[in-house]
Amino acid sequence: MIHFNYVRWKNFLSTGNSFTEIQLDKNPTTLIIGENGAGKSTILDALCFSLFGKPFRTISKTQLVNSVNNSSTVVEVEFTIGSRKYKVVRGIKPNNFEIYQNGILMNQNANARDYQKILEQQILGLNYRSFTQVVILGSSTFVPFMQLKARHRREVVEEILDIQIFSTMNMLLKSKIKVILDDIREADHQYELMESKINLQENHIKDMKENKDKIIEQKQILIKENESELLRRKKKEGELKSANNNFLKEMLGEDKVIQKRDRLKDMHFSIKDKHNRGQNMIKFFEENDDCPTCEQHIDEDFKCKAIDDKLKESRELSEGLVKLSDEMSKVDTKIKEYKTIANHMRDNEVLIAQTNASILELEKYNTKIQTELDELNKDSTGSYDTEKLDTFKNNLERVSRHKSKLREDKLYAETSKIMLQDTGIKTKIIKQYLPIMNKLINKYLTSMEFYVNFTLDENFEETIKSRYRDEFTYASFSEGEKMRIDLALLFTWRAIAKMKNSVNTNLLMLDEIFDSSLDGTGTDEFLKILNTLSGENVFVISHKQDALADKFRSTLKFEKVKNFSHVVT
Repeated sequence: MIHFNYVRWKNFLSTGNSFTEIQLDKNPTTLIIGENGAGKSTILDALCFSLFGKPFRTISKTQLVNSVNNSSTVVEVEFTIGSRKYKVVRGIKPNNFEIYQNGILMNQNANARDYQKILEQQILGLNYRSFTQVVILGSSTFVPFMQLKARHRREVVEEILDIQIFSTMNMLLKSKIKVILDDIREADHQYELMESKINLQENHIKDMKENKDKIIEQKQILIKENESELLRRKKKEGELKSANNNFLKEMLGEDKVIQKRDRLKDMHFSIKDKHNRGQNMIKFFEENDDCPTCEQHIDEDFKCKAIDDKLKESRELSEGLVKLSDEMSKVDTKIKEYKTIANHMRDNEVLIAQTNASILELEKYNTKIQTELDELNKDSTGSYDTEKLDTFKNNLERVSRHKSKLREDKLYAETSKIMLQDTGIKTKIIKQYLPIMNKLINKYLTSMEFYVNFTLDENFEETIKSRYRDEFTYASFSEGEKMRIDLALLFTWRAIAKMKNSVNTNLLMLDEIFDSSLDGTGTDEFLKILNTLSGENVFVISHKQDALADKFRSTLKFEKVKNFSHVVT
């Protein structure tokens, strides 16, 4: 059972920035009065907006925001289901939607639409249409049960009987059947594919048997050819290794030659330096008669002898440099030869590695061919081929079993789908409750002194007969008579909901039903029905304060002061 505790709102329609709060479970009957435009029906819009995100009356969301303050619209409702207390909060400017369970905010990872589904399907167990059929009656914008389309009538009754789960199951089955059909098509494809593989493999084995000798001969020839190629490659590998060994011997004197070149470089540098110093000395004696340091005159004979000596020494050094350069050229040539040999060795090492790899690959290939030959000689076909065929056959059997299982699942799902259709289990349950519904409807009609025989069929089409057996339709009655029928249906749905404990609630709200549609007798009879209700909280909105005030346990009066609605306490 849904037990509503309170609803409150601010900056909502004509209400200002202070919360208007109404206790919903305080009194069994409450009369709501006030002048036109005072805000009496705001409670209906607040309830529906807080629970379903849309008001009871046809008002756009932007119009719900108080036009004076134009922001901070908040509506809250608190209710209890079993041991769990819930509070739903909605806001506009800024937009807000929160659900609290026992004071803790529920996970808001879901989007607003999914969050609303959680509220309706997992918490309340009813939607907007069912709520307005079971809890609220009488507004000018309200569509009574008898004016709903047939499918919408059925939806309301299914929720009251708590059988909408079958519709959900039916939808899930439709999706499941689609998946099963896709799986069957895939299984058929796999079956055909496996049959094709088996045929190909069987033909292959047949060819193997018929061409066994020829295949053996071909493989033997191939082995011999490979062995010849192996000998050639091993010979080439040996030649490359032998060449590298010879190269290695030639490279033994490389270090000594490099050392010799370094010594020659040093000697060349030393002789070159000595030759340059001698040339500088000759130039000095040729250009100077006096010593630039001590300013003494240089003897001419001394100067000539010194120049002759240096010239002789310079010629000897020049000859030595020529010989030294020749020797260095020879050494450089030898070093270049060593580099060429090293390059040849590296190239040979690459060729040796490649040849060795090709030898290993060829040996591996020969081993494989020899194994195939052994299998051929042992049996008419290779074990690999027969094992492959067995695998294909096993897979075919597995796919076949899977196809059979899928067809069984499809048959079961289709049978269940038929049972869950409107003409199946749901109709059977509805047929069981129809006599009870019709009995209750007529009971309430009689209580309001409306003496007709009202019957709903399984399609929720009405048959109405007078005591004289004249047949009528709902549309043929006056507004007052229609209201009696609407009230009878409302009380019936609430009684059935209590039986099923589905959309059972303590709250009943009636909007201006006494003001135009019910005459004095109808009003009195209806009030008698209200007084028989137990454990319910009934709110009646009316202009008839004088006639009705003493018939209700409490009264709430709405007034508009300075364009803002208030509850007068």
